[in-house]
Amino acid sequence: MRDDVAYEDETKEEASVQEATALAPKLIYEVIRREGEEELARTKRSLIWSGVAAGVMISLSVLGEAIFRTYLPDQPSSYLIENLGYSLGFLAVILGRMQLFTENTITTVLPVMVERTWHTFGCMLRLWGIVLGANVVGAFAVAALFVFTPALPSDIMPAVVDLSYHATGMGAQASFWRGIPAGIIVALIVWMMPQAESAKFFLILLFTWLIAAGDFTHIVAGSVEMAVLVWMGELGAGQAIGGFFLPVLAGNIIGGTAIFTLMAWGQVRDELPRS
Repeated sequence: MRDDVAYEDETKEEASVQEATALAPKLIYEVIRREGEEELARTKRSLIWSGVAAGVMISLSVLGEAIFRTYLPDQPSSYLIENLGYSLGFLAVILGRMQLFTENTITTVLPVMVERTWHTFGCMLRLWGIVLGANVVGAFAVAALFVFTPALPSDIMPAVVDLSYHATGMGAQASFWRGIPAGIIVALIVWMMPQAESAKFFLILLFTWLIAAGDFTHIVAGSVEMAVLVWMGELGAGQAIGGFFLPVLAGNIIGGTAIFTLMAWGQVRDELPRS
């Protein structure tokens, strides 16, 4: 009887230890890899609707930042508070499990690192293309709402326009280099989510605030700002694509995939089963 009680106590202690122990990198990798496989298996229709929804909802980042900028007092510390508004769109999209392109620069790449076949690589590119296109469609749709309807109060729209000019006016070179940290940060959020549990809200809030406070460039949130100026006739197609969209896209991919994902894979590759 005492042995049974002792065994039960040991079992409970072991369970408590395992519960309190942080997930090993290999386990985090496996969680994200399986999520990536699920995403790669989703139908085109599901990806499109989820991507459009993400493109629409990410506009809350622009809207939130514009509202803070409009109503906060004009002083240096307001900048740090203002950028909390940028987190709103990411909170809605990530916690709502919508398809955001920059999340997929790590999530759908991990299955490719394990199963290095042309088929898996093609599936990843297919998902990237669908999700990015859907995100941009959603961004242009909500930007049209901002520009062509009285959906936004007249005192907030000037701040939206100011943010849009700033985001798209850095030049191609600066947009590219500032896109790399943003890609790394979003990939880092995805990497930390399996371990975050109840802290997910604050994790997303803090690190997406860092993107805005650091003045880094994000392809989907930035597409809303780009679309606002395009609809207003203030930004031509050539400048929008060549001066902003493609450089930021390249920077986000390099940051999220070529840097963070390869580093994440490198730390677990020796622990993965050989195929």
